[in-house]
Amino acid sequence: MPPTAAWRSYVKTATLAERVFWDASGVVLLCAHQPSTAAARRIRARSSLMAVWWGTAVEVHSALFRVHREGGLGSAELAASLRRLGSICDAALEVTPSEQLRKLAQDAIARNDLRAGDALQLASALVVCREHPRGRSFVCFDRKLAAAATLMGFSVLP
Repeated sequence: MPPTAAWRSYVKTATLAERVFWDASGVVLLCAHQPSTAAARRIRARSSLMAVWWGTAVEVHSALFRVHREGGLGSAELAASLRRLGSICDAALEVTPSEQLRKLAQDAIARNDLRAGDALQLASALVVCREHPRGRSFVCFDRKLAAAATLMGFSVLP
């Protein structure tokens, strides 16, 4: 008998403290081969429990199609990358929109030089760790967002 939705929700909540937050810049590397894909895969191998922002699927979807349009991914590679994205998102804890998330994102913008999407990523990571980022991992391959996450107290990988 498959687990109920309530049970899946409990499991995700129970393991919240063990989750590693992944920014879209890291997730895209797990989906399509890029220069830093090997580094992202090494991190993923060490941290099986992932958390992502609700908009990560859209951001990665956009990035994959952009690379495809620019000739960096063929049609078969794009299809395989989209399947990987679906599997990653299905398995990850997804931080959904909320008033808390909005307030944390607005605060992140006020304190850091971030665009809205990056502020929402950082705010989502703060939601996952219940606003106690010290010693918590944040996987990010974007320099500006990584700097902001470091200032907030996250341990930024790689």
